[in-house]
Amino acid sequence: MTRRVVIGTAALSMALSLSACGKAGDSGSDDAGGDGKTIGLLLPENKTTRYETFDRPIIEAKITSLCSDCVVKYNNAAQDTETQKKQFDALVTQGVKVIILDAVDYKATKPWIQQAEKKGVKVVAYDRLTEGPIAAYVSYDNEKIGRLQGEGLVKALGDKAKDANVVMINGSPTDPNAPLFKKGAHSVLDSGVKKIVYEQDIPDWSPDEAAKKMGAAIDSLGKGGFQGVYSANDGMAGGAITALAKQGIKVPVGGQDSELAGLQRILKGDQSFTIYKQIKPEAETTAEIAVKILKGEKFDDLTPLKVTSLTGEFKDIPAKLYDAQIVTKENIASTVIADDVYKAADICTAEFKAACEAAGIK
Repeated sequence: MTRRVVIGTAALSMALSLSACGKAGDSGSDDAGGDGKTIGLLLPENKTTRYETFDRPIIEAKITSLCSDCVVKYNNAAQDTETQKKQFDALVTQGVKVIILDAVDYKATKPWIQQAEKKGVKVVAYDRLTEGPIAAYVSYDNEKIGRLQGEGLVKALGDKAKDANVVMINGSPTDPNAPLFKKGAHSVLDSGVKKIVYEQDIPDWSPDEAAKKMGAAIDSLGKGGFQGVYSANDGMAGGAITALAKQGIKVPVGGQDSELAGLQRILKGDQSFTIYKQIKPEAETTAEIAVKILKGEKFDDLTPLKVTSLTGEFKDIPAKLYDAQIVTKENIASTVIADDVYKAADICTAEFKAACEAAGIK
């Protein structure tokens, strides 16, 4: 049974066309073009370690397993919208008929996708819900992730939460997930803590910019002016923690993505928690949808939900949204290690060996 999830405001309907061609595939040559065996893969940035370490290889491997003679044409935009537009346009020009797109700027993509649709190109939005007539969307329940982050910080503050002032370091305004994380976090923090005393959106999810804003918050509020920090991801949490350490401040800080450095900070006691999102099922489902579209096959069984774009212009988008969970030092072993995202040896380097042993990680 299809469930409907509204992301943003309501608006126009979008009809899903399943006309497609050929097959899909693995990493490959620049001359594969429009031969019906090529899938484009465009990822947004390389500041977050997950994309090159997990998303890309998992997607490529899954496509290869489903279609051994197929090709993936891959590019990373390094957080530059114009670069990603050129990459997208190049795929369309080369005749690629299916593109997996994780957009740098979700609003900028609308005219690209509209023009591509006229040429029979189908776009699968990966991880971020981009604007335009997309064929499908695969991600997480991002507002729920924000709620989990808020809950994690309230729990870390303990019985002092109701009297606590909190600094919020939010994600990039060009990422459609960022306002959903923010909304979910506010739904918990606005009633769970005393006050949000400083809040900033950080362009490009930059850890360096997060460190600067954290420093500005300290200057504005004073060392005792806040008791906790919400960070939308682990990279920015690292930047915020660096700024806090320079001032000798130790308060609960939360993040997201279960990055290796974030997990190590959690074990060391510098970061309170992160959010674990299972990347493999998200990436593999996206790959499977792309292959089915390329082969002209239906994929309804992979997309049980219908969502609406953030602007509300596009609705009834076939979607699959995965769940997530809070990770603290108590459950690192039963989550990211158990799922083989990282091995204990990856996390428990010499600097963190004692912390790992104290947490029962071997």
